[in-house]
Amino acid sequence: MQRLAQYDVSRQFLTRKGQIGAQYIFGLLCAVAMVGLRTIIDLGAPTSGPFALIYPTVLLATLYGHLRAGITALVLTFLWAWYFVLPAPASFAFVDPTDSARVLLNLSCCIVLIIFAEAFRRVAHSTVEQVREAADRRLTLLAELEHRTKNNFALVASMLEIQKHRLADPALHQPLDDAVGRVRTFAEAYSNLDLEHAGQSEVAMASYLNVLLDRLEQAAVPANVELYREIEATTLPREIAVAIGLYLNEALSNCLKYAFPEGRKGTVGVFFHVGEDGWRLTIDDDGIGKALPSDAAGGLGSSLMVAFAQQAGASHSSGPAERGYRAELTTQKTHAEAAAT
Repeated sequence: MQRLAQYDVSRQFLTRKGQIGAQYIFGLLCAVAMVGLRTIIDLGAPTSGPFALIYPTVLLATLYGHLRAGITALVLTFLWAWYFVLPAPASFAFVDPTDSARVLLNLSCCIVLIIFAEAFRRVAHSTVEQVREAADRRLTLLAELEHRTKNNFALVASMLEIQKHRLADPALHQPLDDAVGRVRTFAEAYSNLDLEHAGQSEVAMASYLNVLLDRLEQAAVPANVELYREIEATTLPREIAVAIGLYLNEALSNCLKYAFPEGRKGTVGVFFHVGEDGWRLTIDDDGIGKALPSDAAGGLGSSLMVAFAQQAGASHSSGPAERGYRAELTTQKTHAEAAAT
């Protein structure tokens, strides 16, 4: 219905002459369609309601073909109905002297209808353009904000690296390395969006998560660990996609850091499933299955994962599973959203 409301027969033509020609032709086609329908009706009800079909014809012609199409349809259909349908048929003469007033009244009503239909069409199209321009501006501002955010994260990471080199105590290097890693992860989450989904308000999660996993696999997954993935396709808003990417990175980093000590072999599975009631992200491993230090109450890793879950509008759970350890991010649609889909 939304596409139908925005339809314009002349929009596909680039030149002004082409647009005007399309409008006249559309008005002609509307008139021909009305004449055909009226001819069929005359088989069972001749001369009844001679001008009845003109109203919807000129309305549709004006809404989708502009004022020229409406006027074209009005002139052709009105003259045809007057000549062929209104008694006396095949003549502009009136059998009933009062028919002249009826013809004038119908013509006046059709003209009023065209004027209001054209005014409505212009307002509707103007509103749509304003909404589209506002959406484009928001997307541009969002892209600029994300670009600045990525640069700021990179700057913070560089400053932490400089601070680390100034510390003489090697024991202080590890906390700073962890902080640098997390900050760079934030920057990469926005960088992936810039590369794959620039200028888009919705993110294709299959490609986004696969690119993120490819980078993590190359940079952080050791040879003794096999990464398995199962990603279903869907689209989500950018801010939710970023939160899911950050959650995935934090959960996977914790898994690789603690689940396979001393070179133990194992498998990590990443599953992103989509159902009618929402989506679910699961990170499973078959490692030692112990609670991670990051899950300790008040731990930075646990706090980050809870924050990412809140940003994604989802719930976070993690803990030992049957064959190792599991972290899960789940969401459910509201009843209104489910009914809308």
